[in-house]
Amino acid sequence: MATKIGMMDSAYFVGRSEILAWINSTLQLNLSKVEEACSGAVHCQLMDSVHPGAVPMHKVNFDAKSEYEMIQNYKVLQDVFNKLKITKHIEVSKLVKGRPLDNLEFMQWLKKYCDSVNGGHLHNYHALERREACKGGKEATKRAAATQQSAKSSSSSSSIAPRPSSSNGTRRHDPPSSNTGNHHSSKAPSSKQSKPVPAAYDEKITELKLYIDSLEKERDFYFSKLRDVEILCQNPDSENLPLVGSIKRILYAADGEDVGAAAETQNLSPIDEGSEERRSSGIESQKRKLIANLDVDAAAITTLSPRQRLSDSSDVKCTGSSPLLTC
Repeated sequence: MATKIGMMDSAYFVGRSEILAWINSTLQLNLSKVEEACSGAVHCQLMDSVHPGAVPMHKVNFDAKSEYEMIQNYKVLQDVFNKLKITKHIEVSKLVKGRPLDNLEFMQWLKKYCDSVNGGHLHNYHALERREACKGGKEATKRAAATQQSAKSSSSSSSIAPRPSSSNGTRRHDPPSSNTGNHHSSKAPSSKQSKPVPAAYDEKITELKLYIDSLEKERDFYFSKLRDVEILCQNPDSENLPLVGSIKRILYAADGEDVGAAAETQNLSPIDEGSEERRSSGIESQKRKLIANLDVDAAAITTLSPRQRLSDSSDVKCTGSSPLLTC
């Protein structure tokens, strides 16, 4: 099922224009940005399109503006997920902020799920009728119809606009001064007509927003890793180790600060430390053995009788000028 798809699945490589075309054709809307669906009402109706009757559409608010109203829509969506046993976590706190990347990823997952149900084919789904039961549903339909009419009128006006060029073409026998005047006057509207630039700017701004969101996610990921390392270094069991100290110096080093000393301390491997500890423990054990042997010899001497002591001392010879034992 689509509920278990990973981040490297082909579903997350669907483009924004394809997502918008799918939403507008399914629900008969006219969205121009994916983040316009951040209120959660569009998600609820998309689930209603593949599971008719599963979504209580009278609880869905298409006119939600505040985060509180949007959260109510996502509660309805979560109840539908629980009813259908869909194990998908909804990051409501990110979606209601209208961030393009978060809304795009969730909509990509939703499209994958809807395509997996009945092969993505909708059987006699009346989006307008179902939306009329929602709060603000009729207004959303009117806004979609108004934007569609304005788009049609703008396209028709753009198709009619190039006609004055034919009228200029008929004035071939006018004086040269008038031709030059008409030529300059015809250039002015053409330069104005060749400025549907805001749409390109809008698309570029959206791409930059998506790029910024991806950079922020990457930054938060690496910051969490560094925070985990810092917490590990603050553990009382390992806080006093030399390696942990060098890691702390690298973590807290300022810009341009030399961390060569920390790198030198890092070269002190745990194997070398262990060998030094074994060397010192070996010397201590040798000292203990020597003291034990002296104690045994002293105890043996005290247990001998006076006659045995004299017999042992008679066997001792003198070396040099100072005798070891005098009889």
